[in-house]
Amino acid sequence: MAHELPPLPYDYSALEPVIDAATMKLHHDMHHAAYVKNLNAALEKHPELGSKSPEDLIRDLNAIPEDIRGAVRNNGGGHVNHTMFWNIMKPKGGGDPTGAIGEAITKTFGNFKDFQTKFNEAGVKQFGSGWVWLAAKPSGEVQILSTANQDNPISQGLPPIFGNDVWEHAYYLKYNNRRPEYLAAWWNAVNWDEINKRYAAAKSGK
Repeated sequence: MAHELPPLPYDYSALEPVIDAATMKLHHDMHHAAYVKNLNAALEKHPELGSKSPEDLIRDLNAIPEDIRGAVRNNGGGHVNHTMFWNIMKPKGGGDPTGAIGEAITKTFGNFKDFQTKFNEAGVKQFGSGWVWLAAKPSGEVQILSTANQDNPISQGLPPIFGNDVWEHAYYLKYNNRRPEYLAAWWNAVNWDEINKRYAAAKSGK
């Protein structure tokens, strides 16, 4: 079955002033849609992969036929990353992390402010296009890492709890080249309820 572009879980303007409606339309309707279209086009060459989820496709890229591996890595990753991205944000989000993920952040980084600083620094330092992540270790501990392009920590065996998109198309209309400003503002859109669900799923091995 063909992969489909999921609808946004809120209106284009719902995350303003953090992310503007024009950026959301471009990001979801054009960029994410293109990843889905290109992923489907690649998989047409190997219909035996049609039953695999996008996450399963990028979990073990070495198992993907070489002639479409690059396309699956880029476009499957883009599909997985953006599907996560829309859901770990919400209108009037933000605030301090709650529940188990809040405890994990405090245990690993000391406090939320220090974690934010380190997360934002990793996002600023990611050269070119990519993502900054909080991922889970097999022990349930968490770590910050960054990846280039549309790579996802799941390909390294590390379930991503949440991530922020630092491709220029994610912020340039509003923030221009001011990536640090975008990274700082983004915390006001974070959906800690959804992030806690993802953390629970990661710890349970799902």
